Amino acid sequence: MNVIKYIRGDRVIWTVIIILSVVSLLSVYSSTGSLAYKKVSGDTFYYLFRQFKYIILGLGVIIFFQLIPYQAFNKLSLGFLAVAVVLLVVTLIKGQEINDANRWLAIPGTSNTFQPSEFAKFALVMYLARVLGNNQDNMDNFKGVFMKLIAAISLVCVLILPTNLSTAAIIFTVSFILLFVGRVPIKYLALFIGTGLAGLALFLMLSSAMSREGRITTWKHRIERYVTGEGDNFQADQAKVAIVRGGLLPNGPGTSTQRILLPHPYSDFIFAIIVEEYGSIIGGLLLIFLYLWLLFRTGIIVRRSKSTFGAFLAFGLALGLVFQAFVNMGVAVGLLPVTGQTLPLVSMGGSSMFFTSMALGMILSVSWGVARELENEEEEVLQEETVNEGSEEI
Repeated sequence: MNVIKYIRGDRVIWTVIIILSVVSLLSVYSSTGSLAYKKVSGDTFYYLFRQFKYIILGLGVIIFFQLIPYQAFNKLSLGFLAVAVVLLVVTLIKGQEINDANRWLAIPGTSNTFQPSEFAKFALVMYLARVLGNNQDNMDNFKGVFMKLIAAISLVCVLILPTNLSTAAIIFTVSFILLFVGRVPIKYLALFIGTGLAGLALFLMLSSAMSREGRITTWKHRIERYVTGEGDNFQADQAKVAIVRGGLLPNGPGTSTQRILLPHPYSDFIFAIIVEEYGSIIGGLLLIFLYLWLLFRTGIIVRRSKSTFGAFLAFGLALGLVFQAFVNMGVAVGLLPVTGQTLPLVSMGGSSMFFTSMALGMILSVSWGVARELENEEEEVLQEETVNEGSEEI
């Protein structure tokens, strides 16, 4: 079967996807040596092949979703958001604890788990794109439009916040930018910010009063260590060592020493390992350029789009992926406190790869749809010109 004929959408975005996939294979193989000796009797190829399967699955997901007309996502947005909310509620009640956080659900019939918050990210963007796209001429309607937006954002963030502060913050920030781009009045945006900050403060106070242990304590210690630079900040310190060892030019694949010391060097701190082995110029700047390139190409798609829903959907999804990538890289270089965010399309993991691929497939669906719409317009113009020329000759 010829797979090429099913590959549609922006070729530059596809190029970014392929390059990031190759980077993922190289860096996961390099960073999982210690894990292989702990978990699979030293089979260093185990996680390489597993990541390769995840990447193939991800490419299949991208192709599947890019074949769906993007207008269908408008109709599916309400259902997706409802499913996301249900999954988040279930996670709060009986989520599995992994790495000291109850943010995972088991996939029935398998030993695998996934994070419902990953699904909720793009489900919320789909819904926001729907409401913003359908109400561009009615953005001053407080009850009919703005309350729909803020209710959805608040519900998702409140359900994620108890177990994952960083993801809730990313969703809140991306939603704010999407609302700003969607021409929501400034007075409503100010209310949105005030409500968010007040809700966060209330949650922290109540949580601190009810319990002295748990995620609140973890967040507090991480922020304190980040601000003061004192205390046990092992993860951040080892990541900085990796960045410094990397220097400007490559040391070579497999030369990392910090991969042995860093917790989760294949996921949360994979950027530090990449810089350590490939240098700041090739490793660091290349990744930054690729994510910015993805956002730039999505901006071109948005500018060409005749559909407000398609434009908001593509922009919101791309912004979420790129923002998460920069949070991950910011943690690795010490610009942000430790958060636990993965590097999209690069970090090891099946659920992150799957949901990231869904988002990319939707972006490419918008890209393909926009291209087809422009082609149809050009054909209509040519037909009209042909008819007019024939009329003049008569």
